[in-house]
Amino acid sequence: MLNETTSINVTLTKNSHINEVDWSNIPFGRIFSDHMLVMDYANGEWKQPEIIPFGNLSLNPATSAIHYGQSVFEGMKANKSENGDVVIFRPELNAKRFKESCERLCMPGIPEDVFVELVKKLVDVERDWVSTKEDYSLYIRPFMFATDDYIGVKPSETYKFVIFTCPVGTYYSEPVSVKIEEYYTRAAAGGVGMAKAAGNYGAALFPAKQGQLKGFHQLVWTDAKEHKYIEESGTMNIMFVINGTLVTPSEEGDTILKGTTKRTVIEVAQSWGMKVEERKVSVEEVVNGIKDGSITEAFGAGTAATIAHIVRLGYRDEILDLPSVESRTFSNKVKKYLDDLKAGKIEDTHGWCVKV
Repeated sequence: MLNETTSINVTLTKNSHINEVDWSNIPFGRIFSDHMLVMDYANGEWKQPEIIPFGNLSLNPATSAIHYGQSVFEGMKANKSENGDVVIFRPELNAKRFKESCERLCMPGIPEDVFVELVKKLVDVERDWVSTKEDYSLYIRPFMFATDDYIGVKPSETYKFVIFTCPVGTYYSEPVSVKIEEYYTRAAAGGVGMAKAAGNYGAALFPAKQGQLKGFHQLVWTDAKEHKYIEESGTMNIMFVINGTLVTPSEEGDTILKGTTKRTVIEVAQSWGMKVEERKVSVEEVVNGIKDGSITEAFGAGTAATIAHIVRLGYRDEILDLPSVESRTFSNKVKKYLDDLKAGKIEDTHGWCVKV
């Protein structure tokens, strides 16, 4: 039975390339650390996990995930605190979301405590890859995909779970410009928008590219039925400060991804005594709020981006500018708080930083 005490075979690489890394120039998601964790599912159970040198996977051309899309993933980060501890930020939320994603795509789940333990085991092996440089971290990518060698539309009977890591700096090197999308749809009610399914991102590539060709970093997705309500952005949840209140689209329903950073920002704001509203947020409210000045801050919240200030919003033929980043009281304060928390500069009163 798979549990948090399951033994893991570890085979260390004989040729680490950590000393070849130019730590002053790390493009996000293109440099990988030395090892990966792999675990297979067959005959109704998970097999023994193992940590092996990072390398290619061998796949049959008929691998069902390639044809029918049973593939889910997560994204999380490890940081190094001032005293040298390596910590992972709120991995239990990723474990819960991963399990929910698996359930939605008819894939076998991994117990949440086991998921967290497997992540910790790999990060422990790769702890030298966790940089102490400001704004740097070790990005962690757990994922699972169907592996049946079968061309037939049905849930696979076999799966592979993999975790690898890569050192990263900032995802966005500057404040972002976003465009409200009113034609293409990220997720519809009854679909898989609440799951971190690979196909969601594939379907978003074309409309995102059209926005990028017009000078925008990301799209702001709206509801599939009427395109009247804000949902989320391409790589992050979206949040606003409206008349001093933190406002963000509600996660009720199944079209918005439940974000760890978003949930953290909400909980921090509430602990600071700030009013928070999770509700429907209309496009009209946002556009008018920027114009009349009631929206003083807009930002994205996500694992990769952390806090990404939104400075321009495109709506149809209009370009709306938001207040300067320097003037933003809340989002700058919460970003510093989260950075200091992960770096061990302030006390972790919530118990969010899990030591490896």
